[in-house]
This record gives sequence, structure tokens and C-alpha cells, in this order.
Amino acid sequence: MPGERSPGPSTPRVRHRRRSSEFQVPSDLSKQNGNNLLVHDKNKYRSMLVRAYSSLWMVAFASIIVYLGHLYIFAMVVIIQIFMVSELFTLSRRAHEEKRLPGFRLLNWHFFFTAVLFMYGRILNRQLVNTVTSDKVSYKLLSGVIKYQMVICYFLYIAGFMCFILTLKKKMYKYQFGQYAWTHMILIVVFIQSSFMAANIFEGIFWFLLPAILIAVNDVAAYIFGFFFGRTPLIKLSPKKTWEGFIGASVTTLIAAFVLGNILGHFQWMTCPRKDLSTSWLRCDPDPLFKPEYHALPQWVARWFHRNEIGILPVQWHALCIGLFASIIAPFGGFFASGFKRALKIKDFGDSIPGHGGFTDRMDCQMVMGVFAYIYHQSFVVYRDLSVETVLDQILNNLSFEEQQSLYTRLGQIFYEQQINP
Repeated sequence: MPGERSPGPSTPRVRHRRRSSEFQVPSDLSKQNGNNLLVHDKNKYRSMLVRAYSSLWMVAFASIIVYLGHLYIFAMVVIIQIFMVSELFTLSRRAHEEKRLPGFRLLNWHFFFTAVLFMYGRILNRQLVNTVTSDKVSYKLLSGVIKYQMVICYFLYIAGFMCFILTLKKKMYKYQFGQYAWTHMILIVVFIQSSFMAANIFEGIFWFLLPAILIAVNDVAAYIFGFFFGRTPLIKLSPKKTWEGFIGASVTTLIAAFVLGNILGHFQWMTCPRKDLSTSWLRCDPDPLFKPEYHALPQWVARWFHRNEIGILPVQWHALCIGLFASIIAPFGGFFASGFKRALKIKDFGDSIPGHGGFTDRMDCQMVMGVFAYIYHQSFVVYRDLSVETVLDQILNNLSFEEQQSLYTRLGQIFYEQQINP
């Protein structure tokens, strides 16, 4: 009939999946940054109380774990990694596609635990061997696993790769390959970086705890300075970050680094490296870095403090370098995470920690810091000249039990011959 539209193909309705943490990104951040600052936030005191309450619980829990020792700290790091990976896997999950791919999520976790076996097998091989040295059967079995660890991990990965190829479905290729790429990005950007934190633990709790505390100090100081004094926006990716908060946090972090280096350096159980996987407290001869060096004070300072010299641990100068990185470079890990969340149009990676978001939101700067602390320690702290301890480590890690016995017998013959023919 006239005036009526001829029937045609119906327009398909597109349903948009709504995320629980989705938020509207401002169209012009440069104009709205001023309104997003904490000083203008009407709910800032309530938000601060929630964050403070959660922070106290986290500090209390972490303090207990640190007190228990190396192995418990390592377990905490692994558990946090699992939570982080779970949060990031969830971000890319689509319920409709997941129903058509039963078991596909297990494949992602297969790649993750293969990476766990590879990374921690490389990091903890010495501790694993030293733990079972007294048991010949366990020692032989573990030595064989360590020797062929790369092969085992490689074929585990290849098995996952083959399963991925065999489970490809028509019209699902884009989603499946996107998930494959997403999984590997998580392993490279998140898991491998955070694994260096675990490596730092066994070099001495000091080298794990000091960087972690400095990141927390920097974060809290930036929040407080921005809360009360923030007026100048720092970066568009994080509208609530201010120059006042950044500068105030940097100064606070450097002071905290120097002071904490002295405090933590006096606890022997924090400075000793762990060479096995036992849970006992450590006793060792302190490294020269943790023995005070005394410096004479100027006369006017000496009269003021009633002392002529001051003791400074050499490690405090290293702590200053770590603090400088924590205050200037490590925050860029947080900026990266902020930009990533804006790209995905989400506010937080999760909601596990009230007032803070998810575990990934708390660990963005920690991962950058952990890698730097490990590289710094290996490059500027570890004494690499040949020593008896180094040789023994190489023997225990790289020779079988029979080869060690043969070496022992051969050394005995050499010493005997030297006594007869000096």
C-alpha cells in the first residue's frame, strides 16, 4: 500500500557486552584533568578510608609472611601471580565463544604452568639440589629432571601448541588466535617480570623486601601529597596523578630508601641468601655490605648530636640507587597499566582488593621494580671472582653424584702426591 515500506531484509540487532568495570573515557582529558584531581573529589575521604583499611590488612598479612621466611614469601609471590593471570585471562573472555570451545580455557592455564615449570626450574635448581643432597635416589631423580628441564618444558609447550591447532574451529579462528596471543603477552609482560621478584628472595629477603617497600612508600606518598597539595596534572593517562604528588613521593622514597637500608640491613636473617628450600631461619657471616663503616662528622654536627662519627652500611648507597629508580622510573609501570586499562575501557583489572582494584592493579610497578632489583644486584652487588663457594656450587649443580665421588677421589690423590713430593 502507498506510504508503507516494502518488506526488506531485517537489520540485525547488535548486542554489546557490558563489562562490570566499564567506564566512560573523557573525550578531552586535557580539559577535564583539573576536575579529576583528588583535591576536587567530594568522596576522597571515604575513598581514602577504604584504601587505608585494605592497606593495613595487606601490610599485616605481608609482615607475617615475611617473618615466616623465604619459602613462604616465594609461595605468596606464586599465589599472587596466579591471581594476576586469572584477572587478565578474564578480561579477554567472552561467554558466548567460551560455550562453543569447551576446555579452551584449560589450554591457557597449560601454557601458564609450563612457563612456571621453566622459569622456577631455572631459578631454583641450586636450592632444589641442595635440599635433596642427602637422599641418593631423590638426588639422581632431581638431577635428571634439572638436566632435561628445557626438553621437558619444550615438549609440554609443543603439546599445548598442537592441542591449540587441533581445536581450531571454523568462524572462531579470530577469537582463538586472539586468545593465543593474549596468553603469551600475559606470560611475557606479567609472569616473566614478576618471576624476578622470586629470584630476589633467594638472594636474601633484603633484596626482595626493600624494593617492594619502596614501591609501596612511593605509591602512598604520591597519594598523600596529591590528596592535600595536588594542583598540577602530571600525565593524561592518569588524570589524578599530579606533579606535587610525584615530586613529594620521590623525595620521600629516597629518604625511606636510605633509612630502610640501614634498618633492614641489621637483620641477619634478611641478608643471608637461601641455598636450599628449608623453612629454618638463617645464620651466616654478614656480607661486608651489611657491616657498618664509620665516618667522622663535622665539628658543628658532632656538637649538635653529641657524637663524633656515624655508622653507615655500604648497602645504604645501593638502597639510594634502588630508591631513585623506584621514585622516577617504576611509576611508568603504573602509567602503562593506566593506558592499557583505558584502551580496554575498564577502571580496574579486578575487584579483589577494596579501594585498590585487583592484584594486577597493585603489582604494575612492583613487576618493573623486581626486574631492576635483580639486574642491579647481579650487576653491581654480586662478587663474581672465583671462590671456594662458587666452585662448590658449580660442582653440586652440574656434576652427578658419581662424578662428585670421582672428583673427591682424584683430589685426594693429588693432595697425597703433593705431600710425598712437595
